[in-house]
Amino acid sequence: MIPPRYLCTLLLCLCSTANAQLRLPSLQVPQPLNTDLLRGPVERLVDTRVLADVRGLRRELVDSLLRRHPDIVEADPRGEPAVRGEILAWSPSAEGLTAARTLGLAVVREERSDELGLHIVVLRAPQGAATARLLEALRMADPAGTYDFNHLYTGSGNATGIPAGSGPAAVVGLVDSGVDAGHAVFDDADIRRDGCGGTAQPHAHGTAVAALLVGRADGFKGVAPEATLFAYDVYCDSPTGGSALEIGAALAWMAKRNVGVVNVSLVGPSNEALRRTVAAMVARGHLLVAAVGNDGPAAPPLYPASYPGVVGVTGVDRRGRPLPEAARGPQVMFAAPGSQMISASPGSPPFRQVRGTSYAAPIVAALLATRLPHPDPVRAQAAVTALAQEAVAGADRNAVGNGVVGAALRNDPSAMR
Repeated sequence: MIPPRYLCTLLLCLCSTANAQLRLPSLQVPQPLNTDLLRGPVERLVDTRVLADVRGLRRELVDSLLRRHPDIVEADPRGEPAVRGEILAWSPSAEGLTAARTLGLAVVREERSDELGLHIVVLRAPQGAATARLLEALRMADPAGTYDFNHLYTGSGNATGIPAGSGPAAVVGLVDSGVDAGHAVFDDADIRRDGCGGTAQPHAHGTAVAALLVGRADGFKGVAPEATLFAYDVYCDSPTGGSALEIGAALAWMAKRNVGVVNVSLVGPSNEALRRTVAAMVARGHLLVAAVGNDGPAAPPLYPASYPGVVGVTGVDRRGRPLPEAARGPQVMFAAPGSQMISASPGSPPFRQVRGTSYAAPIVAALLATRLPHPDPVRAQAAVTALAQEAVAGADRNAVGNGVVGAALRNDPSAMR
């Protein structure tokens, strides 16, 4: 317990903390105060505030999306967002499609991938019909079929708004929001983009994650700046962006181009169409690297990080401690820097501090991409095993998995000053 006469000093420390990512300020503390005793409680209090701030962030984003776009976005029975009136059918049989039409559902779109054996049919509910009830009825009419909502997925990290080891040549994929390819950090980068009908829709999240993969500038270096980046925008600046259907289309695009490692810094609920697409990618020998999310250590698993075979990544601070907001569980395979770091941002300033598991995942993805340029089940497993051998193990596997990697690859904000 801290003596009362030092409580004022403690309060001054807290008040001077501009945000949840700042270190304690350097103080001239009179003797005989034990600064180790002081530092511990303050940092725990700061971590508690971070957790309180971000634990409900995804829920707030979801609720805001539902409020602002009730005409095109709806909640499933668990409160997860989905495209209103749409049901995804995985490789439906003729009997299944007949049952769908009998219920008044219409086929409005299809996605196919020979590489993944993927065939997803989008069914549209009649105007005013309850999607959940139609989905339940369709599952009862065709119990052998696979049907689900067209769920929406969100980024698993945030830019704070504070200005601000390369491996051999590789190929790496990115499923995210749009990348600002005109940013100076990508001047020498080879970026191949798709999604949104070929129209670029740059976004802060996708740009920051891409920079951590392949960016390079004075005072900043991504993990694999020599790599070719295949980036697919699944958001297109749309309220219904980031859907399970679009993520499936993006993964099919990666498979067709034989991209070995794909980063997916997105989180959301389990979805049958997405689960099957991910399973097909894993079976083909791709490595999907996904952020485990920032809903807190007690939160239920988020996807796609929690699907079998996916490389789930959490974030740690500069001392190697798990972020208090990061998910915990067996889905965590690796930990990497996820706070007290900068990345590229569209507009001005060109670099901002970022925090979250979203920004730890690309560090792991780039490290794996140097070992797996193209899908191969045997080489994929060997790449994960080799990286695990390099990891600095932690006491809690649920918190850091095999351990921390890429600690030296953090782009510290001080480098940009």
